Amino acid sequence: MNKQTQPDRIIIFDTTLRDGEQCPGATLNVEEKLLIAKQLARLGVDVIEAGFAFASPGDFEAINKISQFVGTESGPIICSLARARKEDIKSAAESLKAAFNPRIHTFIATSDIHLEHKLKKTRPEVLAIAEEMVAYAKSFVDDVEFSPEDAGRSDPEFLYQVLEKAIAAGATTVNIPDTVGYTTPSEFGALIKGIKENVPNIDQAIISVHGHNDLGLAVANFLEAVKNGARQLECTINGIGERAGNAALEELVMALHVRRQYFNPFLGRGVDSEASLTNIDTHQIANSSRLVSRLTGMQVQRNKAIVGANAFAHESGIHQDGVLKNRLTYEIMDAQLIGLTENQIVLGKHSGRHAFGTRLRELGFELSEEELNKAFVKFKEVADKMKEISDWDLVAIVNDEIQKIPELFRLELVQVSCGSNSRPTATVTLRTPTGEELTDAAIGTGPVDAVYKAINRIINVPNELIEFSVQSVKEGIDALGEVTIRVQHEKYIYSGQAANTDIIVASAQAYMKALNCLYAALQNQEKRSLATTQTI
Repeated sequence: MNKQTQPDRIIIFDTTLRDGEQCPGATLNVEEKLLIAKQLARLGVDVIEAGFAFASPGDFEAINKISQFVGTESGPIICSLARARKEDIKSAAESLKAAFNPRIHTFIATSDIHLEHKLKKTRPEVLAIAEEMVAYAKSFVDDVEFSPEDAGRSDPEFLYQVLEKAIAAGATTVNIPDTVGYTTPSEFGALIKGIKENVPNIDQAIISVHGHNDLGLAVANFLEAVKNGARQLECTINGIGERAGNAALEELVMALHVRRQYFNPFLGRGVDSEASLTNIDTHQIANSSRLVSRLTGMQVQRNKAIVGANAFAHESGIHQDGVLKNRLTYEIMDAQLIGLTENQIVLGKHSGRHAFGTRLRELGFELSEEELNKAFVKFKEVADKMKEISDWDLVAIVNDEIQKIPELFRLELVQVSCGSNSRPTATVTLRTPTGEELTDAAIGTGPVDAVYKAINRIINVPNELIEFSVQSVKEGIDALGEVTIRVQHEKYIYSGQAANTDIIVASAQAYMKALNCLYAALQNQEKRSLATTQTI
């Protein structure tokens, strides 16, 4: 029995790179996906759903690279999603060739509303397709997962039939999705229990669950599913995903950890067992959350459970008094457990490269020499302006420097003039993709608006700024400021994020990252159009 099939442990299936990326504006490039996949491996997830191979060349390439660099013998299972179609499944198999432990995850809808309005198929047709496509996927890999889409609204009797056929055809995991976040915990638990009791060959497969948070019940649904026999949880970092998002990995893992005495009996363990219910290294949770937030541009709300800025903060006088006397009075877990540790080495402008590299390794970063050198240069620049560098600062610096944003246009200079009795004016100099330096100036309603107008005059790509947010990395007047922006061009959204002690500079850098992504996308569209024209 391998580590993925232990009946007394919960398998964590991370779909941040697939379902999480479907969140509007959270699109990631191949290098960013690889960066997150490496962190997910450090976090200890059992399965990484790296993408939907047939969906785009970018997804295919990302799955291929993640398979090669993360899907090692000691690494996680690498999974690709595929509709129950031969083209999809074959593409998934091709993208996973480099993975030591590959998995194809194929799906087809089973609810009557989906059959009638989306698939235009009958129940017997869906039953036959599910069986045939699982068998086809099995011809490529040993590990096949099958999902009856919209299971939460499917007729249970039909669902039992589909699952039985899928398992008989070779599915090793059957996933029960609450695709639209419709069910309540008691209903979802009953659905899993019904599957356990009514699918004759269910003991030959792992029961998995996937759920969205439209009613805010995803995590509660999953925990009820665990009590009724589910052993794999499909979730995302920070709960990102379509609409209201997915069940949040950090909330599930910490709920199972903090309340393991409660959940132990449901997994056949003794009540007082202290053994972890998952393989997750909880100390990597904070780093994982920050990385995903930065690369996707999806900020974590301050009151978010586990990873929000206020999760371990106390303002109430009564609470503060209790915590000072004994943390257990108002805290049910230690902040250090999720990786929110204090600096063990005080870093400042006199710190050397060795101390810098050592602290980054302690924070979970594995950087190449080139990445370390680049981050160290930025660290020195920031350290000249700040007395001490906190862990929060280090994470912001490193993530800002190693993001693989296409640098087609480079910001060379930004200078602003503003005040209570003057018109905000900005002068900007950019280096173009051809190496030419262009300078322009603009007047705006404020300094940032003026900077953005000047940049737009040079790059000249239509876009609409739909989100602009600034937050301090830590407390203090000399803190790094993180700027996150989103711009929209037609129906597509592009994100940019940057950190700097100067908010104006950070704003300009974040905007440049978003516009470079947009400009690169437009170039790729032109190349594809040209290739299509030449083919025709």
